[in-house]
Amino acid sequence: MKLIEMNRETKGVAIITLNRSEAANALSKALLLELNEAIAELQNDSQLRAVIVTGAGEKAFCAGADLKERAGMEEAEVKETVKLIGSTITKLANFPVPVIAAINGAAFGGGLELALACDLRLASETAKMGLTETALGIIPGAGGTQRLPRVIGVAVAKELIYTARRIDAHTANSIGLVSRVVAQGKLIEEAKKLAQEIAENAPLSLRAAKAAINEGLDVSLEAGLAIEKIQYNTTIRSNDRLEGLAAFKEKRKPVFTGK
Repeated sequence: MKLIEMNRETKGVAIITLNRSEAANALSKALLLELNEAIAELQNDSQLRAVIVTGAGEKAFCAGADLKERAGMEEAEVKETVKLIGSTITKLANFPVPVIAAINGAAFGGGLELALACDLRLASETAKMGLTETALGIIPGAGGTQRLPRVIGVAVAKELIYTARRIDAHTANSIGLVSRVVAQGKLIEEAKKLAQEIAENAPLSLRAAKAAINEGLDVSLEAGLAIEKIQYNTTIRSNDRLEGLAAFKEKRKPVFTGK
């Protein structure tokens, strides 16, 4: 059985599903290796415009690290696995096109860190989430201490991390951790609609916009504007820009090719 399922039923959109529902889609070493392969495969798709990441079943998006697997590891192997989780999540964060997390259930520890690496997060009404590591004698080690404050603000992030608190989907929405809460049965449908809305736009523009936003987050406004200019200039030379202008003039829907 594949631990990562990937399909592209919608043009320009790929769906990655963590497929260990019997283990709450926990991040085992084998699953992480398959996830790396999926990310690498998609990275080479020039026509890709959006990616959805979700978990199999209705109970868990991802419960985080596989603690049962980790209990049998020597210290060196634990460090190696923690490094693998962090590097995999960073690859997802650095993925060139917009990534949507469809949080279909529990997202704790590394599972929430995985969702934080995505650009956008939708949650089902039954979803629960939290960075719970301090209750286990550790701290978030796959980007949680850095990405959560950037998403919801430092003070609220500190409270959640220090308390290891688990919150429901509506609380997550109220603090900006997720952008929308939808009925469980409609989560993937809504994620697909959002992905398709994104996918209607020019592939090169999506990549440039994501790069400009991400690279400009932690620099001065002046430096950020310079980054924006560089990314804007990458679109000036594209055929898609000319197609966009022609379509506007002709009052029709543009046909973008990613060139």
